[in-house]
Amino acid sequence: MLSLEFIRNYPQEVRENLRKRKVRVDLEKILKQDEKKRQLITAISKLQNQKNTLSQKELRLEEREKGRKLKAKIKEKQEQLKEIESELQPLLSSLPNLLQKEVPEGEEGIVLRTAGKKPSFNFPPKSYLELNEKLDLIDIERAAKIAGSRFAYLKREAVLLEFALVHFALDILQPKGFVPIIPPMMIKPSIMEALGYSGLAQQDIYLLEKEQFNLIGTAEHSLGAMYQNEVLDLSSLPQRFAGFSTCFRREAGSYGQDVKGLMREHQFDKLEMFSFSPPNSSSEEHKFLVKTEEEMMQKLALPYQVVRLGSQDMAASSSITIDIETWIPSENRYRETHSCSNCTDYQARGLNIRYRSPRKKPEFLHTLNGTAFAIGRTLIAILENYQQKDGSIKVPAVLQKYLGFREIRR
Repeated sequence: MLSLEFIRNYPQEVRENLRKRKVRVDLEKILKQDEKKRQLITAISKLQNQKNTLSQKELRLEEREKGRKLKAKIKEKQEQLKEIESELQPLLSSLPNLLQKEVPEGEEGIVLRTAGKKPSFNFPPKSYLELNEKLDLIDIERAAKIAGSRFAYLKREAVLLEFALVHFALDILQPKGFVPIIPPMMIKPSIMEALGYSGLAQQDIYLLEKEQFNLIGTAEHSLGAMYQNEVLDLSSLPQRFAGFSTCFRREAGSYGQDVKGLMREHQFDKLEMFSFSPPNSSSEEHKFLVKTEEEMMQKLALPYQVVRLGSQDMAASSSITIDIETWIPSENRYRETHSCSNCTDYQARGLNIRYRSPRKKPEFLHTLNGTAFAIGRTLIAILENYQQKDGSIKVPAVLQKYLGFREIRR
């Protein structure tokens, strides 16, 4: 959430930010409602002072009547204030975070660098679904019988590979100060809104209407809200967490081959990095998270490219987002497997998470998130990049110590 004070003082910057993101919000209404709110707060304060002055005297009958009228006026103004605030809140929630200056304008991102060597096959590479016909690692058909499309049973070595990836990532993350955590997978809709996932973003998030819970789309959602309404000591920052969870997404708007298989499932597992950072070091923390993602990819020896997303391809809460796209041989292109965002104070303001410096007032901290591994997409990349001519799969060297095998074959 953006500061009302900032919106009031720098409306042109907010307008420009909306233009770059191609987002429509009635900013003039926000400014008018803000003005009304401040006028009501001033009026209530004056009336309260008058009432307090009366209460300190011996009241005659007419003064008692005046006191009752003042009380009624205060109540009326307070009701008007509540109404203004209830109208203002959803408008504020619909304003996206301010973009950082490095973010390119438009839908297209910028490739910053490529790394790793693409596999050179002396045979036509198969897709992971074609490889699966022989290996029997993923059962989509039976999952569809019980749950519909975009679900899957992971089986055999695929399950063991998932746990190997998690162990491998934690072995890298824990020495860097990440605390392993398994967070709640259901949260209140008010939390989801405070995080910046309202409006259009809610279309991709499941709601359990009877219980009024959202199913999380990533561990970021419940990790980010962990310190709601708390003040942390500056000396404790940054605080880093590695959250493993099952994630749930509608994946509205996806089509083609992605609707079958592991690329865009309604349910998938993911290990997510999350950081609570002081504002003056959040840019460095963002670079650190991206560097950590790249370290894991390099150890897996998977070819990838690093992309800075464009202004129209970013989550509302993010001020800058860096994606890692991994090479998928069967498609002859890179596909997104990791995303890393600096949300500055946008989420912390909505959730009222602050930090305290010595002899200073509490201030809002910054929140950052980054993918360690989205399991399904990482399995796709491993299966396709490590495939052999006979349809078997070599296991990446760094994962072999977590497994009792070096290859997958039938």
